[in-house]
Amino acid sequence: MLTMLTNMPRDVLVAQIYDGLVLLVLGMGTVFIFLVILIFASKLMSKIIMNMEGNRRQSSASESAPVQAATVQVQQKAAPAPQGDDAAVAAAIAAAYDRSRN
Repeated sequence: MLTMLTNMPRDVLVAQIYDGLVLLVLGMGTVFIFLVILIFASKLMSKIIMNMEGNRRQSSASESAPVQAATVQVQQKAAPAPQGDDAAVAAAIAAAYDRSRN
């Protein structure tokens, strides 16, 4: 391989090295630009999701009072039958189920 390079005319060797360096710079530049775009897209998506989550928290805060009232009503309905630990577990399950549906 080295003998091929030494037998090659100097101008051809310089042209090939120049072409190789151009390809190197273009390839690395393309990867760099893609990674920068990927970082900005990731940050943008993160901000969008955080904004959506903030809106969801605000809307759920306004709806949480009726949910808590319904949970208290379910617990009050289930509470009058104290028959040991099984009744308490059943009441907790009923309250959790009712809360998850709303």
